[in-house]
Amino acid sequence: MNWLRGAAVGAAAASASYVVGADCAYADALENRHSGFDPESLERGAKALREINASRFAKHVFELMRKQEDTRLAELDLDKSKNQAFQAHLDIEKQQKMAEEQRNLVQLQAQQKAQMARYEDELARKRLQTENEAQRQRNVELVKMQEEAAERKERARRATEEQIQAQMRQTEKERAELERETIRVKAMAEAEARAHEAKLTEEHNRRMLLEKMSGERDKWLAAINTTFSHIEGGLRGLLTDRSKLTMAIGGATALAAGIYTTREGARVTWGYINRILGQPTLIRESSIAKFPWSGIVSRAASKIYSVSAKATPSENKTNFENIILHPSLQRRIKQLARATENTKSHQAPFRNMLFYGPPGTGKTMVAREMARKSGLDYAMMTGGDVAPLSSQAVTKIHEIFDWAKKSRKGLLLFIDEADAFLCERNSTHMSEAQRSALNALLFRTGDQSRDIVLVLATNRPGDLDAAITDRIDEVIEFPLPREEERFKLLKLYLDRYICSKDDAGSWWNSIFNRNQQQMTIGSLSDDVIQEAAAKTEGFSGREIAKLMASVRAAVYAKPDCVLDTQLFKEIVDYKVAEHHQRLKLAANGAH
Repeated sequence: MNWLRGAAVGAAAASASYVVGADCAYADALENRHSGFDPESLERGAKALREINASRFAKHVFELMRKQEDTRLAELDLDKSKNQAFQAHLDIEKQQKMAEEQRNLVQLQAQQKAQMARYEDELARKRLQTENEAQRQRNVELVKMQEEAAERKERARRATEEQIQAQMRQTEKERAELERETIRVKAMAEAEARAHEAKLTEEHNRRMLLEKMSGERDKWLAAINTTFSHIEGGLRGLLTDRSKLTMAIGGATALAAGIYTTREGARVTWGYINRILGQPTLIRESSIAKFPWSGIVSRAASKIYSVSAKATPSENKTNFENIILHPSLQRRIKQLARATENTKSHQAPFRNMLFYGPPGTGKTMVAREMARKSGLDYAMMTGGDVAPLSSQAVTKIHEIFDWAKKSRKGLLLFIDEADAFLCERNSTHMSEAQRSALNALLFRTGDQSRDIVLVLATNRPGDLDAAITDRIDEVIEFPLPREEERFKLLKLYLDRYICSKDDAGSWWNSIFNRNQQQMTIGSLSDDVIQEAAAKTEGFSGREIAKLMASVRAAVYAKPDCVLDTQLFKEIVDYKVAEHHQRLKLAANGAH
């Protein structure tokens, strides 16, 4: 065993020395290949081979060398295979890179072609636009040249006509201005003269009229007494003398003639008094009595009634409960009423107001209540009444303002439909009489007044003349009521038309209509009224009042006079359909 181990070690050592020697010989051979022939290396190699052959381990050495050589060849083959695989991988990457570069090149060429096509198309389009613009400019210049030539010809033709008509227009304009100025000065002079004359003769006329009325009354009373004395004597003699019967018939005829004459004389006398002392004909409604002594009984009755019913909160004149408006608008109205009241108490100039909005939204009612709250007298006129007066319109306007100054409290003058005669003076539809009436109103409202509050109401505020709007201090819009206001209005008119028993006239009704049947409300809840308020979108306050008047008429048509939910809904649906139909007809008429 030791021998074998020693042999192996020796063979290994020999092989190692051989290998070293072979390597050295190989290295020397390589070096000699480059530097020249060296025989010593060959000798050393031969010597090593001889030693190996002489050794007893030669077979093992050669076997080991053969294995080492096989191992080295296998390693070389493996390295060669790796090198081939690496070279193949490099070739594949190179081909992929070449394919990617080829694909990028194709895409780049395609993009360049597309950009070139777009550029050429853009150039062609710009070239076409340039040509079209140039052609259009040439056409415009040609048309302009033609128009200028035609205009030069037209100017040359009209020059002579304008020169001829210029003097005529100037003359006509001067004549019209002179006529307008003459009319204005004449109207102002007449108005001032009439106002001065009225102030001078008012007390004298009143005294003379009262004396005349007293004399007429005494004369007619004496005539009536004499007539009745003759009738009494005639009746006594009628029973005894037949001839006196004829005289009795004649006396009766004379009595009838006297009564007729008295009636006609009284009518003429009162007409004359009304013309001298009464309110102007343009005033449709007023809180001022027509004559100084008239209205005493009605005022006393109203005071007695107010004292007997003063506990009801609805008569508090500071709250405007009977007027349902938007809360912000109602607060504004109350502020204006208080401001007007304080202005009156401090003797300061009043502020004029403009109310505008759709019809039936409460403009007239608010003006009346504002006058009552402020402690002023109230008078209403309509702008549509001015146009038919023609040349008398100026006189009537001055009469209104002269009459308004007679109020000791101050007067709130409400002009409804103000745009009917206060429209823009440049309007072609405005007559000379309307323009003169507008100028008269402007003359009387030029300065702030301590006697008159002017309140204008219109549905078309844009049509008013600029001078009129310049005299307005407060502008208030009255819109259509919202659902909340419509619910309150329905409740208000339901209480007024159905539930209320009209306390002011109940004692008259108790005398003349003893068996009058009262209306009652059956199953009608607030939810039903709220539903009706939602349905009546676009209704004004006046339309809601008319709706409730229709409900009242429908209740009167029932034998039991009971208002139930079904009847109320039927009337509401009918009125809503009628409202929509009216709007449709109005829209068709506008087109």
